[in-house]
Amino acid sequence: MGFFSPGNKSSSNSNSSSNHYIGIWYNQIPLQTVVWVANRETPVSNRFSSQLRISDGNLVLFNERNIPVWSIISNSTSAGVEAVLLDDGNLVLSASTRSDSIRLWESFDHPVNNWLPGGRLGFNKITKQNSAITSWKSANDPSPGPFSVSLDVNGTDQYLIFYNSTDFWRSGPWDPVGRIFSLVPEPNANIYNYSFVDNDVESYATYTMNSSVLVSRFVMDVGGQIQQLSWILGSSQEWTQYWTQPRVQCEVYGYCGSFGSCTQRSQPFCRCLQGFVPKSEADYGSNVFYGGCTRRAGLECSSNGNISSSGDGFLPYYDMKLPSNPRIQVSGAGNAGGCRGFCLNRCSCTAYSYDDRNNQCLVWFGELLNLEQDVSSGSTIFVRVAASELPGSDSHNALVIGGVVGSAVVLALAAVIGVVIWRKRRMRKLGEKSVEGSLRAFSYRDLQSATRNFSDKLGEGGFGSVYKGVLSDSMVAVKKLEGIRQGEKQFRSEVSTIGTIQHVNLVRLVGFCSEGAHKLLVYDHMPNRSLDSHLFNHQGSGVLSWKTRYNIAMGIARGLTYLHEKCRDCIIHCDVKPENILLDAYMCPKVADFGLAKLVGRDFSRVLTTMRGTRGYLAPEWISGTPVTSKVDVYSYGMMLFEFVSGRRNLGRSNVDGEMRFFPYEAMTVINEGGDVVELLDRRLGRDADPNEILRVCKVACWCIQDDESHRPMMSQVVQVLEGFLNVGMPTIPKTVSLLLDDEEQVEFFTKSTQKQQLEERGGNLSSEYHSAGH
Repeated sequence: MGFFSPGNKSSSNSNSSSNHYIGIWYNQIPLQTVVWVANRETPVSNRFSSQLRISDGNLVLFNERNIPVWSIISNSTSAGVEAVLLDDGNLVLSASTRSDSIRLWESFDHPVNNWLPGGRLGFNKITKQNSAITSWKSANDPSPGPFSVSLDVNGTDQYLIFYNSTDFWRSGPWDPVGRIFSLVPEPNANIYNYSFVDNDVESYATYTMNSSVLVSRFVMDVGGQIQQLSWILGSSQEWTQYWTQPRVQCEVYGYCGSFGSCTQRSQPFCRCLQGFVPKSEADYGSNVFYGGCTRRAGLECSSNGNISSSGDGFLPYYDMKLPSNPRIQVSGAGNAGGCRGFCLNRCSCTAYSYDDRNNQCLVWFGELLNLEQDVSSGSTIFVRVAASELPGSDSHNALVIGGVVGSAVVLALAAVIGVVIWRKRRMRKLGEKSVEGSLRAFSYRDLQSATRNFSDKLGEGGFGSVYKGVLSDSMVAVKKLEGIRQGEKQFRSEVSTIGTIQHVNLVRLVGFCSEGAHKLLVYDHMPNRSLDSHLFNHQGSGVLSWKTRYNIAMGIARGLTYLHEKCRDCIIHCDVKPENILLDAYMCPKVADFGLAKLVGRDFSRVLTTMRGTRGYLAPEWISGTPVTSKVDVYSYGMMLFEFVSGRRNLGRSNVDGEMRFFPYEAMTVINEGGDVVELLDRRLGRDADPNEILRVCKVACWCIQDDESHRPMMSQVVQVLEGFLNVGMPTIPKTVSLLLDDEEQVEFFTKSTQKQQLEERGGNLSSEYHSAGH
């Protein structure tokens, strides 16, 4: 804690700004990160002659002229008042008595733009004080910005993000069973503990951390997004984003300000409309856009008050999300011309839009907010500008003179070129339109550039190949889909559905490309590759500990539960296997390739049975041809659980006697005979595991691979078992398991799909960043 100057990398360098503040930052993180500011609205100019001290029982900051500029009024008469900064970042003002110490004030009750573990963010029903985290005005100005997040005071048990007084995002109400806010990505329960308290005195949310090496914080960003950021002590070089809402920058209300247009596919996101300039060039240069734009030239109508002589006109903007500020629907406009005339004849009318499909005329008065370009259901809006901003007559005359002087051949050639250019632009626009939701639409050329012409291949699977790509703001994995025969409209519809699915244990779809035969999906990049590259790598030095395996198993179960039971329509993955489980920087598991079965359509069964590594996880329904349900995923998950215990593929030859071994059968036999389950454990772990957890995993895996799908649990029940809230007994050994080793056809079916992988695992052939197409 001490004086700092915004924009500096360390507290000792204060030469670039004349404004100094008292702040709190981390002492174990090399990148100075200020999480609380005392005098955010009253900086001092000289930190050497300013002083923070206890004065008359209050904590007061005096400037260089010894004038108080900020204080905490404690109303304490005690002489033993002291201020202490605790290890969790909480600044506490307390008063000592003969028998106790009384807390008079604490910074956790007065957050600035960060919400730290242990802090309470909520509403005091007695004092009516609602604590909020409010963005800085800019990256170099900690004074309050327009964005804030706070608890809904109407008792809905949810948090709202505000732009000034307008709320534009909601967390959804608190779910006491799931211990989560319904519209917030599910947290990793192994790392974060969230709770919500609601009593007669107060309502608030708080959270704690289970990891001593992971530092986490929520921040209300200058751009209007609430972000949860993490830092691993001793290894991180920068803050890593765990999640953010709104997910897409252009969904932030008022982000580009008045008369600004947001385009998700461009950098920077905001641009002033034609005929407008930034109100503050300095803010725009610092990527602070909410100040908005102003007209470059005044309107003639408003300057002389004479509507009939107005030389104002309108500039069209196509494929736009219409402004969110209040609008008026004009009845009786008749047509587009009537709508235009209605707006033109009213000096305060700034824009109009006419939909000829339903003869709807909409007009806006005053400033325009939240214009967004490149949206799938975009409309055309006409924005009022001064006559000087309209296309001039000089260029038009030049064109006419050129036509008179030139030959008909030249005109014809120009027309042909114009048509070609128009068609190319039209096709490009069709390819770039975003689908419903917040997905980014990429052109094929964009992804060629991002992947360096698809040169860095991460892996290959039944759905296509995956390539590493680098965008301006992130690293991605680009999957080139093969065998997609859907039409443009249906493809976009399915991709839109996948894009709306968000969960901490599911790989996030960032965007897509659909240009003719080119169908590509763009995902978040997972730096720790796929699960199989860790679980079955017997040549490498990094062995997954039992605790890490158990946490990964629970994360996968939660992800599948979300797909099966919490989406609007049940989504069956159909190809659950270690190759389709990816691991992020914190070894948090992410289920990949969900939703692709529907994209491939009726060819999926052929793709599935020929896919490398898939056969060993297939439920009997796939082979018998009976209709599949979500229980096929449960079966595949159960098969995978056994591999978490053994660290090897389920079926393979013993290194001792060369006999074919099927691990699920061995595990069931040991448990039924009351044997030592730790003997089943991967030898590389040296018996370092909780026997109760091993038994729990094996038992629930046995239930998951039952022949009769009705005997298999739901994935939500699997989660309860792994969390220890639900106990299960030992089921009978399924016939398919007990007969497998006696059936040469089944053995051949399984081994053909795993031989190649086992050879790779023995040879340590894991040089690819992704061992397989985990996306």
